[in-house]
Amino acid sequence: MRIGLVAPSCPLDPAIPDQLRALASKVYGDAAPEFVVHDQCFLSDGHFAGNDAARGGAFVTLANDPAIDAIWFARGGYGANRIAPAILPQLTAVARAKAYIGYSDAGFLLAGLYARGIGRLAHGPMPSDLKRAGGEDAVLRSLAWLVDPENAACFAPPQSSTIVELSPPLTGKPRKCVAFNLTVFSSLIGTALQPDLTDHVLMLEDVDEHLYRIDRALFHVTSNPAIRQVAGLMLGRCDPVPPNDRPFFEGGVGEAGGEEAIAQYWCDRAGIRWLGRADIGHDVNNKVVAFG
Repeated sequence: MRIGLVAPSCPLDPAIPDQLRALASKVYGDAAPEFVVHDQCFLSDGHFAGNDAARGGAFVTLANDPAIDAIWFARGGYGANRIAPAILPQLTAVARAKAYIGYSDAGFLLAGLYARGIGRLAHGPMPSDLKRAGGEDAVLRSLAWLVDPENAACFAPPQSSTIVELSPPLTGKPRKCVAFNLTVFSSLIGTALQPDLTDHVLMLEDVDEHLYRIDRALFHVTSNPAIRQVAGLMLGRCDPVPPNDRPFFEGGVGEAGGEEAIAQYWCDRAGIRWLGRADIGHDVNNKVVAFG
């Protein structure tokens, strides 16, 4: 198997590819996949891993390459939204047969791909997570999904009251799922990247956002008429949440779990089913969520 790495947002630490290859070899031995790391991953143009043309060109090149089986977004940051609308129409039938995985800023591309029915997609850890303490286990979860998706462990919504009391429970046919960073997802609503999520379980997570920003983003997400057609909403981890200049809730009540109270508030306002917490986030415990 040959897995292509591209960085549609910010540059990748040059030490990561060797660490990734060593980890894969340790776990898979001679069956370890080959990692094709595009040189663009190490470019630097201000905030970005190369200019828009370089980042977009690298993605299109690997996505349309029949010798590449999957695309693994190398890291997040910011910038994928600048290239997504222009590059998605350039993808060929070859790109449609690939797997794509990442999270954070990569959500712009994952959303656009899903909206167009391109590829097998998942929200999951990226090679850059090797820089985190305990990041090897996180990276191996995504690698397992890429190598053997049928047997890889993925996070799924509750079918009963095991996570949150549901009345009636989510039973019957398996639910379609998607997962995104909240800030990214809020930003792409109303654009050409927004997918149809009717009857999907929508999972959202965030990091380093004040409670008022989480509140504002969830207002935007849950106000969209199309999003109100989801089967339900789950909230992942939002840690760390920076302290506000004053308590967000009157008297400071509920600050510790403030993001959950906010999510339930906006779900109630929008008539969206609240399904509890999802085991995703910007951390080493981030789980793989297969789209669809």
